[in-house]
Amino acid sequence: MPVTCKEDKRHLMARVAGELDHHGARAVMEELDRRIDQARPQELTLDLSGLTFADSSGIAVLLRAYRRMGQVRGSMRVVNTPAQAGKVFKAAGLERLIRFE
Repeated sequence: MPVTCKEDKRHLMARVAGELDHHGARAVMEELDRRIDQARPQELTLDLSGLTFADSSGIAVLLRAYRRMGQVRGSMRVVNTPAQAGKVFKAAGLERLIRFE
């Protein structure tokens, strides 16, 4: 599961590609944790434009990133969510916590 990150001042942009399922979720969580700890960003933008599939493991990834951003007193937004993943995240009620654009 490739995660590509770019930093610009206090903003971290992370692009996730491929399938976000139980096989790849741990690696994505670990990479996001590492980059958040390193950058201490004010905002995390999670770009899901390269995502081809998400299941409940994807929900866990987003919730963990949201929680980590709260620990560093930052905010998080999710952009370019594909339709299939959007249905999974909406069914879980994530839009009540996380800003989706």
